[in-house]
Amino acid sequence: MRMTGIQHVSIGSHDLAASIRFYEKFGLSVVPSRPDFGIDGAWLQAGGQQVHLIATDKKTPGIENHFAFIVDDLDACLAELAAHDITGHRAPHTPGAGFQAFINDPSGNVVELNQPDH
Repeated sequence: MRMTGIQHVSIGSHDLAASIRFYEKFGLSVVPSRPDFGIDGAWLQAGGQQVHLIATDKKTPGIENHFAFIVDDLDACLAELAAHDITGHRAPHTPGAGFQAFINDPSGNVVELNQPDH
């Protein structure tokens, strides 16, 4: 068996409308054809992968549970997000891991922005 990639990442959302607006600022778009699973949620397209939001009232875990977007210019990305009142917290550069910043979405989920080392 061989894995060929990540199909989606699924995270909890306390407020779907706020979460959708937040992720749209990253350029993600809502997939209108989400099946009815009997649980409220949304699928968001992120390039060739998806982020699935699932409505929940459960407490959100910390930074150990996160997903990362690859960005080509971390400084420009942080500046653009700051214009939308979204603040990122930069981590020290780690050779081999690249340049990183972390933000929280409206439900407290941790999102990493990663500019890989070239």
